[in-house]
Amino acid sequence: MKTKAQFYHAGCPVCVAAEQSVAEALDPARFDVEIVHLGETTDRLPEAESAGVKSVPALVINGQPFHINHGADLSALK
Repeated sequence: MKTKAQFYHAGCPVCVAAEQSVAEALDPARFDVEIVHLGETTDRLPEAESAGVKSVPALVINGQPFHINHGADLSALK
């Protein structure tokens, strides 16, 4: 069974670089990665917040958020 992962970002250059470097590097045989562009799907901001995401880009695996660099605080996306 694959592990579910969400990669949250806002479309900024830092986020796009992280998506290309981190999210795409995960083994697709082991991880089911969902890319969530919070700049386009603001209705998913509460989901990201409840998962512990404070800033984007961030990768959440098994409910554990991993913050990658710092593109933007979630509050800036509201």
